[in-house]
Amino acid sequence: MKKKRCEWCLKDEIYMKYHDDGWGIPIHDDNKHFEYLALEAAQAGLSWYTILIRMEGYRKAFANWNLDEIKNFNEENVLNMLQFKGIIRNRKKIEAVIHNVKPFKEIQNEFGSFDNYIWSYVNGQPIRNIIHNKADYVASSSLSDKVSLDLKKRGFKFIGSTTIYAYLQAAGIVNDHAEYCWRKQL
Repeated sequence: MKKKRCEWCLKDEIYMKYHDDGWGIPIHDDNKHFEYLALEAAQAGLSWYTILIRMEGYRKAFANWNLDEIKNFNEENVLNMLQFKGIIRNRKKIEAVIHNVKPFKEIQNEFGSFDNYIWSYVNGQPIRNIIHNKADYVASSSLSDKVSLDLKKRGFKFIGSTTIYAYLQAAGIVNDHAEYCWRKQL
């Protein structure tokens, strides 16, 4: 029996693989949280497909999302990344990823993990929105506004409400799979 999927992912195999294997599955790993935040920030102003086809490039460029390595990146690393075709070569976005390691680690120290911090916004339970068709999707919410504002106060860059909403969806904190989608119930 063929699995029904959210209609946005039916564009091609890359979207379907991301939908089936990653998007909206609750995560509890801090490095994965950082990766998703960084990738959503990189996507700002671009199509998500642009990032999907570069996910391996991002892992390579950012030391497989090893925060202890990224925090030590310098101008030479930035210049190398600006030449690397495996990522979006936008200096501000690259520098934001490096910069965001510090406030991310501060949250880890304060809350025990970033996971504890971010899931506390929803009392550890995903928000399950009712999605019947594309018109039901939103770009931001009061939750993404609140999280974005707090992260900005803590020093994060490239973390607007729309970026945060996309991150909350990707990390499974907000379940925006369509009602008919096989992933909605998982």
